[in-house]
Amino acid sequence: MIRYLAGRAAQAVFVIWAAFTITFVALSLLPGDPVALMLNGRGGGETATPAEIAAARTELGFDRPVWEQYVSALGGAVHGDFGRSIQTGQPVSEMIAASLPATLQLGATALTLALLAGTTLGVLGVLAGSSFGRQVARSVPAFGISLPSFWVGFVLIQLFSLRWHLFPSLAGTGFTGLVLPACTLAIPGGALVGQVLGKSLHTTLQEPYVETIRATGASRLRVLLGHGLRNAAIPTVTVTGLLVGNLLGGAVVVETVFSRPGMGRDIYFAVSTQDLPVVQGVVVLASAAFVLVNLAIDLLYPVLDPRIRSTGRLPVAA
Repeated sequence: MIRYLAGRAAQAVFVIWAAFTITFVALSLLPGDPVALMLNGRGGGETATPAEIAAARTELGFDRPVWEQYVSALGGAVHGDFGRSIQTGQPVSEMIAASLPATLQLGATALTLALLAGTTLGVLGVLAGSSFGRQVARSVPAFGISLPSFWVGFVLIQLFSLRWHLFPSLAGTGFTGLVLPACTLAIPGGALVGQVLGKSLHTTLQEPYVETIRATGASRLRVLLGHGLRNAAIPTVTVTGLLVGNLLGGAVVVETVFSRPGMGRDIYFAVSTQDLPVVQGVVVLASAAFVLVNLAIDLLYPVLDPRIRSTGRLPVAA
C-alpha cells in the first residue's frame, strides 16, 4: 500500500510540474508583450514610450533569458509563491484566495447536480416500466453531452432570466445567482455520468449472479439498488474524477458568460493579458485539485469492489 501511494504521489508531482511547464512555454510563445499591455491598458491607450516599457520589463524581470525566468518561477512555485500579477500588482496567492470560494461553491453545486441527474437517468434507463421510457432515459445523456456549455448558458439566460424572470442573468449573488451557472455546468456532466452508469448497469444486470438473485424472488428494485448499482459504480466513479477537471475548465466559460466572480473569470482575464504568474498559479492549483480527487477515487476502488482488494487490479470487462 505504501509503495502504491508513493507511486501515485510521484505521478501527482509529475502532472503538476508538467502543467506548470506547459503553461509557461505556451504563454511565452504567444505574440505580444504583457508589459506593454499593462502600461498601455493603464494609460487608456498606447501611451507608454519604448523607454518606459523597457524599464518596466527590467523591473519585472522580463529582460532575463527565458530559462532563467522559468527556473525562478518554478523555484517560487515550489514554495507556494507565484509572485505578483503583472496587470494588477496584487500577490497571486491573495487573488486566488479571494476568488477560490466562489468557484468552489459553483463547482460543488454543479457536481452535486450532475451526480444526482446522472444517477437518476442511469437508473431510469434500466428501471423504467416501459421500453419507450427506458429508451428515452438512455437517449437523453447522448443529447446532453453534445451541448456546448456556452450555448446552454445562453439558452438558460434567455428562458429563465429574460423571458420568465425567475433568476438573474448576470452577476447574480446568493442562491438565485448560483442556479443558472450551476445548471449550465451540470448538464453536460450529468449527461456523461448518466450515459456511463446506464451502460454499466445494463452490463452488470446481465451477469449470471444477477439471475441467481432474481431466482430467489428478489424484486427488480432490490436487485438494482442492493447489488447492481454498487457493482456498476466503478466506471462512474472514474468518470467523476474526470468530471472534476471538466468542471474546473468549464468554470472559465460559465463565470465569463454569467459575469460571476471566481477563478474562471480571473484566468480568462489573465490569459488575454498574458499575465503569466496568475495563469500559473491557477493552473497549478487546478492540477493539484484534479490529482488529489483522482487519488481519492483510486483509494475508493477497493471499497467498492472486494476483488481489487485481493488482486490489486481493476477487474477486466468481458
